[in-house]
Amino acid sequence: MKTKNYLYFFASFLLVISSCKKSATPPVTFASTTYDFLSPYDTAGTPINMLKDVISSNLLTFIDTTLPDGKNLTLSHPELFVKTANNDLVITQHSNVFVTFIFGATSGTNALAFYTYPTNNPPQSSKDVYKITYIFPSAGKKTGLKPGDKMNLGTFDAGTSIGFVLMISAWDQTSKKLNNNALHYCSDDILNPEVDPNLRKHAVFINYSPEKKTIVGFEDQDRSSTSCDNDFNDVTFYTTVLN
Repeated sequence: MKTKNYLYFFASFLLVISSCKKSATPPVTFASTTYDFLSPYDTAGTPINMLKDVISSNLLTFIDTTLPDGKNLTLSHPELFVKTANNDLVITQHSNVFVTFIFGATSGTNALAFYTYPTNNPPQSSKDVYKITYIFPSAGKKTGLKPGDKMNLGTFDAGTSIGFVLMISAWDQTSKKLNNNALHYCSDDILNPEVDPNLRKHAVFINYSPEKKTIVGFEDQDRSSTSCDNDFNDVTFYTTVLN
């Protein structure tokens, strides 16, 4: 009887392990994409050529209220998940674009990057993302970034859209290098790996009109996993567009 119970337990254990492996979402590969940097960076993954913003207390209060840690954003703000919600930053006239780090609430050593494309021709797969540029090589756990650290993405013409990428644990704290093959979560839902299209959104864009900022919050967990809290504040930043 003990032998039968043991064999049953062992078979059940193997079935659970097998099921867990099958349920893992395969990553999207970016094999044809090249990678670049906005700036050289130090051994903490902090860009050398950073600027500085003073983040207003009103904006911080707005973020704390809108993106509280551990609260499911799909329930508290379902309007951010409708099909018409913004997926990227659309440039409507010749503009200079900046990204300002707010905070990271994650255990991953994530990197933040961006890509561009013609607004009228959005990417349909990773093959349409020709270049990804790192903004903050280390924007997650033990980051050297401080709230208000700011990078100039450059000047862009009208008809350009800017997408953002959170690269999961791409920063190696031992080697001080980046892994371009890390799991990518993009602001374009179509580039993300979840099988269910309703779970592919990993970035929310929130307009903060009092200061003409767009706040972007990323979720860095597989959204098909029951462990995902869907709070979309794992890495948070805002964009400033100057015409």
